[in-house]
Amino acid sequence: MKRYVPVIAALATSLMSSAFVPSLKAGESDEKTIITVSQPVDVQGTILPAGQYVLKLQDSPSNRSVVFVFNSEETRLITTVLAVHAYRLDPTDKSDFSFYDSPSGQPAVLHTWFYPGENSGFEFLQRKHKAAAESGAAGH
Repeated sequence: MKRYVPVIAALATSLMSSAFVPSLKAGESDEKTIITVSQPVDVQGTILPAGQYVLKLQDSPSNRSVVFVFNSEETRLITTVLAVHAYRLDPTDKSDFSFYDSPSGQPAVLHTWFYPGENSGFEFLQRKHKAAAESGAAGH
């Protein structure tokens, strides 16, 4: 009987630790993504200088459209964006970003973000550039 005690203890430990696996994977529910940009990027009106940033979803089952952008250490929230859901046919195994066409000399403007393995992602609405808005207002 003494021979089975270590086996039973190991089995019990294994079963207990497997109960914690869902809580460890819960970190993926925020879809944390680290992005490094070599040029400035516009995220719905907030210009991110070249550098590394962390994108995360609000951890709320009722609102999965709020995206937080943090500095690389996640010590400072840079902006909060309300994104629109976007869809694609074929998920990839890595994060996927797309950008709107930007006028020459202007920062790239983030268009979509897809988390690895997901066919649903987020679309960031393009804000009109100040110069374009002013020229449009001058014409009226």
